[in-house]
Amino acid sequence: MRQVASFAAVTVRTLHHYDKAGLLTPSARSRAGYRLYDESDLARLQQILFYRELGFSLDEITTILEDPQANALDRLRARQRQLAEEITRLQRLAEVAERAIEVQQTGVSLAPEERFEVFGEIRFDLSYATERQLKWADSAGQREAMARAAAHSKEDWRRLMAEAAAWRARLLEAHDAGEPSDGARAMDLAEEHRRHITRWFTSCPPDMHRRIADDFVADPRAFALVVPPSQQRPELAAYLGKAVHANASRTETGAARDVPEAQDSQVPQDLQHSYDSQDSQEER
Repeated sequence: MRQVASFAAVTVRTLHHYDKAGLLTPSARSRAGYRLYDESDLARLQQILFYRELGFSLDEITTILEDPQANALDRLRARQRQLAEEITRLQRLAEVAERAIEVQQTGVSLAPEERFEVFGEIRFDLSYATERQLKWADSAGQREAMARAAAHSKEDWRRLMAEAAAWRARLLEAHDAGEPSDGARAMDLAEEHRRHITRWFTSCPPDMHRRIADDFVADPRAFALVVPPSQQRPELAAYLGKAVHANASRTETGAARDVPEAQDSQVPQDLQHSYDSQDSQEER
């Protein structure tokens, strides 16, 4: 019996239970009284384990195996529907958990429905955010930016997102119009982005901004925090990255143009990039 239990990955107690329930009675016993299972018994055990894995009760399995009139196919179809409903329910729970985690990670004090209203299509990719937060969780830059984010009101976030949408529209216009990534228009957009991070979250000097832009190019999840997938263009991340690098060089040489503050815009998730980049600088 122990060999059968090991082979089927069940316990001896389980085999005893199946025997007492009349679900799996061994074909023979040894002189010492040990249960002996032949090939037909093992085949039946495989069927039992199959149905158990699908969530059938022992009574249901007994009916399926013993009653010639039992329609196993109908039962399997019914179970399939139940499992599909359960998967849907669990997916909804996972989404609720995701939103709860998101609130805890970002420090944004908004209810889920408010977050959807304010942020719309722009959302955290939690795998990305989690990696970053684990890496920089104890840094001063992370703590400062998280504190500032947590202090923003719903109206602050609404204004921030409106600015983000306007800035994103101008970025797409510049890209689609064929404006050079190192031209004045693209660099001005990059400067707006840099000032936005500083104003809303944490100081963002040119070198930090370069690292943020490099992250946009290297990680699609990072760039999705700036431009949602539905609005992206091929090479748009690279275009923005080059504009940021060009503007950083311009700023460091003192040639930066006077970009109006009112045009600064970016999505709130940029706080994650600004945290990471500032923290990286501190680590060095």
